Amino acid sequence: MGQVLRRDNLNAAYHRVKANKGSGGVDKMSVDELLPCLGEHRLELLLQIRDGKYKFKPVRRVEILKEEKGKFRKLGIPTVVDRLIQQAITQELTPVYEPQFSDSSFGFRPGRKAHDALKQCKAYADAGYVYVVDMDLEKFFDNVCQSKLVEVLSRSIKDGAVISLIHKYLVDVCWEWKGVIYRVPREKGLEFQQLIWVAKSN
Repeated sequence: MGQVLRRDNLNAAYHRVKANKGSGGVDKMSVDELLPCLGEHRLELLLQIRDGKYKFKPVRRVEILKEEKGKFRKLGIPTVVDRLIQQAITQELTPVYEPQFSDSSFGFRPGRKAHDALKQCKAYADAGYVYVVDMDLEKFFDNVCQSKLVEVLSRSIKDGAVISLIHKYLVDVCWEWKGVIYRVPREKGLEFQQLIWVAKSN
């Protein structure tokens, strides 16, 4: 966890979150309010993360219109503090996993963009390939086995505190209620769902 919480790594994460802008999460804190918040609560936040007591906030549910008429894509917007922590973790994991990824993968990778994928497609066409297969895994991130992901991460990441923090974010059950997704431990999931059913019926 020490690598993730290094001052230079956290500073870089802050600047990345700041540059990405974006709207606030359920606590309505804006990106511009992040630095004053960190100035006041930095030590408390670091201690919570180090002690394994930090709890990610629910994400704010929004819907954006897809290219297909009448269809919407559901997005979850984390709080800016959670985005900072996620970015700090990502910066430390990227050098570990980048070498393991396929050379044919271009999405959401540093130094790679859509134009690079198009150049690769042209190279295939010039080499004589004539068929294109277009596939999409529907709602992949909603359905992928999170515990399996954590197991895969554990093969390369030996810092148990980092794995625990990622596991906490991934494995909790998410329930949406009035535009907010609540993270609930799996053993409490059914109980929380029953509470929602009761609330909806009233």
